[in-house]
Amino acid sequence: MRHIMVMNAKGGCGKSTIATNLAAYYASEGYETALADYDPQQSSLDWLDQRPEEYAAITGLAAHKDGLRHIPRNADYLIIDAPARSHGPELTMLVKHAETIIVPVLPSPIDIKASAKFIAELLKVGRVSRKQAKVAAVANRVRENTLIFEELDEYLNKLRVPYLTSLREAQNYVRAYQRGLGIHELPPYLAWPDWEQWDPVLEWLDSRRSRP
Repeated sequence: MRHIMVMNAKGGCGKSTIATNLAAYYASEGYETALADYDPQQSSLDWLDQRPEEYAAITGLAAHKDGLRHIPRNADYLIIDAPARSHGPELTMLVKHAETIIVPVLPSPIDIKASAKFIAELLKVGRVSRKQAKVAAVANRVRENTLIFEELDEYLNKLRVPYLTSLREAQNYVRAYQRGLGIHELPPYLAWPDWEQWDPVLEWLDSRRSRP
């Protein structure tokens, strides 16, 4: 089973958006997929509650209550939506459940500064420092040709972890979330620009570079 965790100690950076879209993508590709929500706000599980029955099924886990005890044995992918404010022992505990970690970062001075501290701490966690878990970053909700995106882009390019892509701020993500869908389940004429931005993420996750 593949374990992919989306995490950042900074709240509001789009962890649930990334996690739900990954879960929807793998489920739509025919993989048995589980989505574990460690956040007490349950944004990922709220999304799953809206998912139409005619779309590929995803197993939801209230991990903030029950941990990962109820993962289906036949699951191919486990997508984990980590909680905000994860530091110290809690961060170490969460990382034990991941072989691949994606860190979304928003284009704002506060988010850049907070994420720099978080990634520095994450890289010191034993499982990551021993390369038993791989980490990559994604710029999220960006508006290209803005000064703050240029600042974020420059910062992420200097990281010691792969900088995979930038995902634009688009109403497609709102449309998909409200319907319990992922961006790859929207019509091509509507979502093809977003699909192109997701390609580097999916290619990296499919490569050996993203695995211990």
